Amino acid sequence: MSSEADVVIAAGDLASVHDGLTETVDALAGIEAPTILVPGNNETEDALRGACSEWGAAIVLHGEATEIDGVSFFGLGAGVPVTPWDWSFDLTEAEAAEMLAPCPQAAVLVVHSPPKGHVDASGGSHLGSEAVLRSIEEKRPVLALCGHIHESWGREAEIGPTRVINLGPEGLLVDLER
Repeated sequence: MSSEADVVIAAGDLASVHDGLTETVDALAGIEAPTILVPGNNETEDALRGACSEWGAAIVLHGEATEIDGVSFFGLGAGVPVTPWDWSFDLTEAEAAEMLAPCPQAAVLVVHSPPKGHVDASGGSHLGSEAVLRSIEEKRPVLALCGHIHESWGREAEIGPTRVINLGPEGLLVDLER
């Protein structure tokens, strides 16, 4: 499927409790299209950057933007809000809000944690991030892609004009109309 894509996106959790990151990145490293990755809560930003250092198509984003073919992308990884696991790579809502502040208007937003109340249901609770929700409401990205809440993989929602998708591991081709 990646051979059909102009841009490939991975919204985190390329490892499992910090194990297997190198093997996952090695399996993906044959992808030649620009590949945007954000760290999940199962790997740190530094570990992801290190694992991707030899992969020329990899673009790791965590609180920063890039532009590909005239489209702005902004990424933020980690679990938000802080998870109950001591091994998890997390941010507080305040830290996430500060890191999301420079997101350009109408970018493609790639976040590990979903927005609160949207594609974030697990066990009857909504586990998403208020900071991500506010950023989507304010910045109005053309598309918001996330992961993190495994029980909501493949689910979609809309927040204003923004299509929000919890990607999961299956892969999905999305046509971004410009």
